[in-house]
Amino acid sequence: MARVISILAAVFLCSMAQGAEVDFARDIRPVLSDACYHCHGPDAKVRKAKLRLHDRAATLEAGVLTDGEMLRRLTSDDSDERMPPADSNRPLRDEDRAKLVQWLRAGAAWPSDDRHWAFVPPKRPRLPKVRDAGWPRNGIDHFVLARLEQEGLTPSPEAEKATLLRRVTLDLTGLPPTLADLDAFLNDGSPNAYTKAVDRLLDSPRYGEHMALGWMEASRYADTDGYQNDRLRYMWVWRDWLIKTLNDNKPFDRFITEQMAGDLIPDRNFFTQVATGFNRNHRINSEGGSIPDEWIVEYVADRVETMGTMFLGLTLTCSRCHDHKFDPVTQKDFYRLFAFFNNIDEAGLGPNNGNSPPFIEVPKRWPILSAEEAKFVVPAPMKIKVVQTSVPRPQPGATNTVMVLHELPKPRDTYRLERGLYDQPDKS
Repeated sequence: MARVISILAAVFLCSMAQGAEVDFARDIRPVLSDACYHCHGPDAKVRKAKLRLHDRAATLEAGVLTDGEMLRRLTSDDSDERMPPADSNRPLRDEDRAKLVQWLRAGAAWPSDDRHWAFVPPKRPRLPKVRDAGWPRNGIDHFVLARLEQEGLTPSPEAEKATLLRRVTLDLTGLPPTLADLDAFLNDGSPNAYTKAVDRLLDSPRYGEHMALGWMEASRYADTDGYQNDRLRYMWVWRDWLIKTLNDNKPFDRFITEQMAGDLIPDRNFFTQVATGFNRNHRINSEGGSIPDEWIVEYVADRVETMGTMFLGLTLTCSRCHDHKFDPVTQKDFYRLFAFFNNIDEAGLGPNNGNSPPFIEVPKRWPILSAEEAKFVVPAPMKIKVVQTSVPRPQPGATNTVMVLHELPKPRDTYRLERGLYDQPDKS
């Protein structure tokens, strides 16, 4: 009975969705990837029925979309026939099953350019036509209203001024408005009162502090090393740079360039050098029994994975050991990216409190620097000290230093690592 109810629910949801067009990239591929690729995807070692649902040409050649087989398997009440099988631990939500059924019954359109939407260069769309042409105040409003009208809804009335100020102040600063700010806004009867309030908030130092929180979290910022020892380190200078940069409204492309290569760009300086601390926010192991070569690999892999998450929107971690099973990233791709970050003059073992080389000393007046202080600084050579009778550790940087990127005179050789293991390079 439960199986019958599930099928009826899928059919009901499908009938409700008939009026909504199914988009392959948005609605179908994510479902196939999540529920089907494990057995019918890019990994030939676990592939079943020789079915490659990740590949358009192979899927069309197999004929499962048009011969009714896939539809039959999706709607069957026979546990031996129904897909995905119960033991796959990848159950389909009723609404996702309904999307697949609707797609198949409509002819299973699979565009020849089937790239994920994230890999398709954006194009400025035309503004949709709306019935209430007087409501939109900007381009985005047209899209919001068009969807509301499509669903038979109307926009909510505009909130009271106090509510508007509270919302935008929390959004831009993370704090509620002060009573003085609220009084000023309520007493401002000009037509651009809201615009002036937004400009004031964007000019507030609190704006950069609030906006920096998400970036610091995603970039793994911390003033401790992590792992079981979790020793102290000092990355507060990079945090200061981040907040200042956001408050200065630096162009986003420059913002990224300085963090990824601020030590290499033609107009490099002390500030762009500090920006590269983004790539030193990874964990650092200071456990005495650790193998330095192993942990250098871990640090480099961490940089690759963080870069992929933040700038590509991809989980590159899987590709460290094998071709990615869901995203279009091969293991070779991973180690090509790995090579870019594998040329830092760093130690595999941390100093057990303090910054790990390479680091630079920060002027006392930071961030207000003279022209001389703002010049690029070459980090001091790494100094190794043997402690605990046999453990070689780098001499640490003090609280007035910040970890940065600095190139080796000669880049390390980079190889594809079997299963991602530091001591299993494929030199073929």
